[in-house]
Amino acid sequence: MKQSYQKQSLYISDIIKKVFVYLLILILFNFCNSEDKKQLPKTEHKIENPDANEEYFQEIAADIGLDFVHSIGAAEMENIIESVGGGAAFLDFDQDGFMDIYTCSGTWVEGFSKTKPPVSDHYNRLYRNLTDGTFQEVSIKAGVAGPWYSMGITVGDVNNDGYPDIYLSNYGDNTLYLNKGDGTFEDITEQAGVGGGTNCSVGAVWLDFDNDGLLDLYVGNYLNYDPDYSYYYAPDGFPGPLAYDSQKDILYKNLGNNKFEDVTTPMGIIDIDGRAMGVGAADYDDDGFVDIYVANDHTANFLWHNDGGKGFTDMGTLSGTGFSQAGEATVSMSVDFADYNHDELLDIFISDDNYCSLYENIGNGVFKDNSYASGISMASGQFVGWSSSFLDYDNDGNPDIFKANGELKHLYGQEDQMFKNVGEGKFNDTSLDLSAYFREEHVGRGACIGDYDNDGDLDIYIVNLNGSGKFLRNNKGNASNWIILDLAGTKSNRDAIGCRIKIVSDSAVQTSQKKSTTGYLSQNDSRIHFGLGESNIVDQIEIRWPSGTHQVLKQVPSNQILKITEPK
Repeated sequence: MKQSYQKQSLYISDIIKKVFVYLLILILFNFCNSEDKKQLPKTEHKIENPDANEEYFQEIAADIGLDFVHSIGAAEMENIIESVGGGAAFLDFDQDGFMDIYTCSGTWVEGFSKTKPPVSDHYNRLYRNLTDGTFQEVSIKAGVAGPWYSMGITVGDVNNDGYPDIYLSNYGDNTLYLNKGDGTFEDITEQAGVGGGTNCSVGAVWLDFDNDGLLDLYVGNYLNYDPDYSYYYAPDGFPGPLAYDSQKDILYKNLGNNKFEDVTTPMGIIDIDGRAMGVGAADYDDDGFVDIYVANDHTANFLWHNDGGKGFTDMGTLSGTGFSQAGEATVSMSVDFADYNHDELLDIFISDDNYCSLYENIGNGVFKDNSYASGISMASGQFVGWSSSFLDYDNDGNPDIFKANGELKHLYGQEDQMFKNVGEGKFNDTSLDLSAYFREEHVGRGACIGDYDNDGDLDIYIVNLNGSGKFLRNNKGNASNWIILDLAGTKSNRDAIGCRIKIVSDSAVQTSQKKSTTGYLSQNDSRIHFGLGESNIVDQIEIRWPSGTHQVLKQVPSNQILKITEPK
């Protein structure tokens, strides 16, 4: 019995020793392993411009440092204001010859946002183009991060010093950032007098309405939002725009010395019931004075005809551009101008919540809606269109159309679209042939278009509501020839906004105009891009500057970015 007990004790003792040794080995192993982990460098995403794949448009935002994530400022979408932001712009803020990107975001606002704020901080972002195909965020260093609940952006050189300045349309006071030329900006809103009080501004546009060489500013105001109003149709989730009174737009005249004056009433801008969304400016009747188009939400759109710089008259209804072809006021979002049919008259495209409107300029200040005849309406009917811009994505010399889509009052995604201009007034939806991106669903809002890598074809940046921004690099457009004009005014405004350009190449005529805001709350590359197809030479470039100066260049080689300064 005693011997049996001793054997059992030795057996238990042996087990304890083995367990102790095992635990000691395990502790030592974990300690060594943890030390090794401490010595390993932290793994980070490497920012580099990826090689081109087989797609026409390749989505590369995360690869090249564009990590912007838009925010509505709250945990869920709960009001009409949160549903309408935000925009983006291509701008060369440091004048190094490469396009940088600015993006607008919402943020949590006490009393406005009902649900809890997001964990992460959200603010506007400025991304500097590093010239190697990648970007670096410099928002805080440059002094343009906010804090604002920003809707959109329009860019213009306020003081003609050669550096682009930034105007932000916000919920609350708007913001004017003056570019100091050293990589930083200064908020001069108060001294400039362009804050807009407590307005809710959405779209805005720079233009020189009186051709005095100074950029003026038109600000499209939306509505008097009341956060306590709660009577609405339940499936919508919150009251729509017609539940609130509209706010009047404002026209500011640039007085020089970074000061502006509100000239809305003296200039005849009578905005009784407009709820401005996208705003654009171009000289639609070619009389030498830039006109203003306002895309209104649920109410008739405005076409403010510029009466020789002395006043404005609304020609929306009389011109045929105030309503859709069905005679209805639509949920209009954005506006852009281009001569899509090569008759030297600027046409207009309006994106809305269903069939959109392609207004063909037939002269004498009159337009006809060709959206159905062109093939655009049937392809757009199932989508809610937000930012839309004309662009020649394949450099064949014909303006195509890009359209960002997304649900109105819910965070439901939709596919974006590209319409190829196939001539004779027709467009084909070629989206699915161009990229896998066009099969993805996003809640699209603003978008800007430009040549970020200076390779001659146009790339696209898209802001998605409460989601990650997307960047579509054009991989194949420059297989055809092109030319980009970088205009600089002297007697005219430095940005040359309002310039009329006509080029002739192999008997083909293209007409364009220098604009600021394009699409929805956004702004495209400030340089003028023309696709040339197989033409190696531009036979003639004709420029009519806002000052009235007429300039002609002949036999210009293709495939270059050509700097042109207004003759003194």
